[in-house]
Amino acid sequence: MNREQRIKSTLIEALDPKAFEIVNESHMHSGPRTESHFKVFAVSDIFNSKSKVERQQFVYALLKDEFDKKNNDPLHALSLRLKTPEEVASSLKVFESPNCKTKQK
Repeated sequence: MNREQRIKSTLIEALDPKAFEIVNESHMHSGPRTESHFKVFAVSDIFNSKSKVERQQFVYALLKDEFDKKNNDPLHALSLRLKTPEEVASSLKVFESPNCKTKQK
């Protein structure tokens, strides 16, 4: 199992997300690393009682082994967008148009 699969498996098991996406951005960075930079978007109820910082700390704790310098090729960067279902729903609401005063009856 490669690093991307391990990260995905670990986070999906722990977060039971409503939505999840992982993007390997390693190719955009210099050096020989092939799995060193990732971006993760996750929507989970587990974030309801957590601040943004607590959410990130929670995910970093889940993935601490990936960052371990004892690894030959430790994870170098992880960009996180961690949302609750309510935060996502409220950001998707379409705004309502005001009633037109010239509306014919």
